[in-house]
Amino acid sequence: MEAALYVVATPLGNLRDITLRALDVLAAVGVVATEDTRHTRQLLAHYTIRARLIPLHEHNEQRAAGDIIELLADGTPVAYVTDAGTPAISDPGARLVARVREAGVPVVPIPGPSALTAALSAAGMSAPHFLFYGFLPSKAAARRAALSALSSLPYTLVFFEAPHRLLQTLEDMAPALGSERVIVMARELTKVFESFQRCKLAQAPIWLAEDPNRLRGEFVLIVEGAAAAQAQSAAQPQRVLALLLSELPLKQAVHLAAAITGAKKNALYQRALEWKKQALTR
Repeated sequence: MEAALYVVATPLGNLRDITLRALDVLAAVGVVATEDTRHTRQLLAHYTIRARLIPLHEHNEQRAAGDIIELLADGTPVAYVTDAGTPAISDPGARLVARVREAGVPVVPIPGPSALTAALSAAGMSAPHFLFYGFLPSKAAARRAALSALSSLPYTLVFFEAPHRLLQTLEDMAPALGSERVIVMARELTKVFESFQRCKLAQAPIWLAEDPNRLRGEFVLIVEGAAAAQAQSAAQPQRVLALLLSELPLKQAVHLAAAITGAKKNALYQRALEWKKQALTR
């Protein structure tokens, strides 16, 4: 094999999700750098692959990167994997890749499982664009500030979150982003207890509190963007008006719709007249 750094995606949970190319690379390289040697040893043993393992995590990335560059300079190909999914995405590895590139050594991606794309593909969010934020700050003040900065963006927002911070994050999201926004909580992707819950942000903490088991595992949170939420908010008064018009006279329906939704009475009145005119011309 070429003496290169092979950035290898590994399964999120289901071991059969590994690609054939990933197995070929892991079997052929001399060394595998990994976030957790115990975890990776189990994966390699499952496929009867033997390799020398080097720990590389957030606490030793700079030093380990130097060791790996030396191996590459000696002609030894090296693979890098994280605990699950695609390396260097909200995981250690980005500094390693940068150091290897600076040394003039090729970096070869071996694509495969990704929690980000897996969650998005099954979330049912129709917006054409998304913003992947990763993990929000762990401190409450910094987290709220980050959410406030994201609140007006029109893109679907994607976050990773650990179970012990999930409730606090959701409780901060509702006031910062808007309690009526839709959220999809993807939990334990590809594992035995994989689940997806779609609801309004205001309802998410309630759903989690109903069963303590729902707080276990790793989460991907997908929240609709500001544009979609604002469109829903704008449509709400018209839905209320249409329902009232089916039972009440026009002026009374407009008055109640404005009182219920807070929308301007003149705008609702004009909309009701347009509907009435359209009905007469059919």
